[in-house]
Amino acid sequence: MTAPDREPQREPGPEAGAEPGDGVPAPEHGAWLRRGISRNGGPLVEDRDDEVVWLQAGPYYADSRGFAGTTSFDGSQVRFHHITGEPGDDTGTLKWEGANLVERGTNPDGSTFLEIWTPLPEAAGSAGSWSGPDHHVVRVGRHVVHVDSRAGTYWRL
Repeated sequence: MTAPDREPQREPGPEAGAEPGDGVPAPEHGAWLRRGISRNGGPLVEDRDDEVVWLQAGPYYADSRGFAGTTSFDGSQVRFHHITGEPGDDTGTLKWEGANLVERGTNPDGSTFLEIWTPLPEAAGSAGSWSGPDHHVVRVGRHVVHVDSRAGTYWRL
């Protein structure tokens, strides 16, 4: 599956016409660094030694934690369909808070999460997605995430 190179279409903030409480779709083009996660209403922490990066190129995404696939939006929630890497799907509500995206959701086991995503610099420019039988790569500007059945890896070009 591939997505052609495209010019950036980065949403700068809240979507026009969105009512308070409405979720927004995943941005069409973006590179995001996770600033923290709260589990089950606990404190916001970043509990990984490495950076957690999410890249979005059209309907295709890759997450450096080790999963990649496509996104869909049902008018309220975004669903991250895992096609490569860690099995399962993530469903959550995205909302703008300034330049940040805040994601709230429920895991398949019933636990809840809140993640804060901050835009990475140098995300303008070419974007695309490439996949094979056991891997998926997404590039957005100078950012690349590669996911296979074992792990996800982030590079900045």
